[in-house]
Amino acid sequence: MEYLFENGTILTMEERMPAAQALLVRDGRIAAVGAREAVAAQASGDAERVDLAGRTVMPAFLDPHSHFFAVANGFLQVSLEGCASWADIAERIQSYIRDNHVPAGEWVRAQGYDHNALAEGRHPDRQVLDAAAPEHPVILQHQSGHMGVFNTLALERLGVTEETPCPEGGAMGREGGALTGYMEENAFLLWQRKVPMPDMAALTAACEKAQALYASCGITTVQEGMLPEQLVPIYQALCAGDKLYLDVVGYADSGGMQAAERMLPECLGGYSHHFRIGGYKIFLDGSPQGRTAWLRTPYAGEKDYRGYGTMTDEQVLSAIRTAVSQGRQLLSHCNGDAACAQYLAALETAAREGVDLAAMRPVMIHAQLLGRDQLPAVKRLGVIPSFFVAHVYHWGDIHWENLGADRADHISPAGSAARQGLPFTFHTDAPVIPPDLLETVWCAANRVTRSGRLLGAEERVDARTALEAVTVNVAFQYFEERDKGTLAPGKRADLVLLDRDPLTAPSEELRDIQVLETWKDGVPIFRRGEKTPCNFRRED
Repeated sequence: MEYLFENGTILTMEERMPAAQALLVRDGRIAAVGAREAVAAQASGDAERVDLAGRTVMPAFLDPHSHFFAVANGFLQVSLEGCASWADIAERIQSYIRDNHVPAGEWVRAQGYDHNALAEGRHPDRQVLDAAAPEHPVILQHQSGHMGVFNTLALERLGVTEETPCPEGGAMGREGGALTGYMEENAFLLWQRKVPMPDMAALTAACEKAQALYASCGITTVQEGMLPEQLVPIYQALCAGDKLYLDVVGYADSGGMQAAERMLPECLGGYSHHFRIGGYKIFLDGSPQGRTAWLRTPYAGEKDYRGYGTMTDEQVLSAIRTAVSQGRQLLSHCNGDAACAQYLAALETAAREGVDLAAMRPVMIHAQLLGRDQLPAVKRLGVIPSFFVAHVYHWGDIHWENLGADRADHISPAGSAARQGLPFTFHTDAPVIPPDLLETVWCAANRVTRSGRLLGAEERVDARTALEAVTVNVAFQYFEERDKGTLAPGKRADLVLLDRDPLTAPSEELRDIQVLETWKDGVPIFRRGEKTPCNFRRED
């Protein structure tokens, strides 16, 4: 099938020809792009004309870091977004149990609360959850994903007692020696993974909804930002049933990689049924809004507390060596500048050992408090920072309080990185926030907090640079620059149609731009206004 796009703005994101008059798509790939007459001359008589009517088409957005399965799983959980108190949380849980007729004894999963937004100013405890759901095991996940709360029945089901040792790199809340149910970092992640999964039919339906959500945001490549062993059978089933139509790139821990080698060997070298293993993922610290990010200097108002790391120096170096020995990429979660320093030091050691870091393209996920003094090392070592720049809007005011004005002004230092000539990407870390990369572009260009405070004017970037961080640079991060990221002959026809040109729109209006259509491999998978966004999906 051929499609000829014309009569609008065509942003190629190519340096040599940033704009074009026409675009020809043939058999899922871009056949030609350029002057209208030249492109039209290459079209067959059967080509379908797509009249842009003044709208804009550009490469589809590429998600450099999120958690696809967690987004899907969110459709099966209680949403706590917007809760302002413990009472709100309890009411949401009770309503969910009542409205969904959840039988006594069945797990209730909830996500999306932010203790910074609660009237109590702190996390709820197990007693709050016990009162809300005395007959159900309950798990609450913080909006950051780095911490949460279990009720008493949940702790009993998981075998967690007051004598249970706390995993290294984590914390378990206690009052007077008794467990509060609160856990963070490695402790929370360990026990969260032991919570039983919903059945496969429910998970498959949720994955369809998650893909529709990403597609509605103009995204055609997404990330499974942490693939533990428990998720591998789910992806095996999704691949076997041909249930994915967006490209999903998974990054595994050691257990997940071993399971993938056994169960998904066809996904190790490239895409199979739209899924592939991209490499390894490690965590070096936590969350700045949760005050678990690992800092070089203490949090504001603290004498000594700087957060904490989750891995030893030797463990980080070992992870790098393992990834390199297997020819795989490594993504490292680093929020605080101390975590960034640990990662950079390990990479320096690996480089001295003769490791070709350029071939691995190491990624620093979040890099929110990456210091400007650390940028030269980032550039020298070939590290790709993937900034969670939308934090500026969503938690910028919290960072102002937790970090002080100077550090908050330079959180996610994209402007400084751009002046260094560093390629960087922008992500949403969905489900932490929705996978709306146009909002992220707006955040990067404006750096305004919820309260309207300008947070670090010198770290703003222009719209072109911000768009490169969700297209061109992401393709490079994924080693997919030959197939994605720009509109050029031979590349995949992964496209997004917008209601206006983001390069000419006022910067303050960037988040108001609407995604009208999303195309994957030359086929529309989302059209605004359609009741079922995915009903245009091609059946492979």
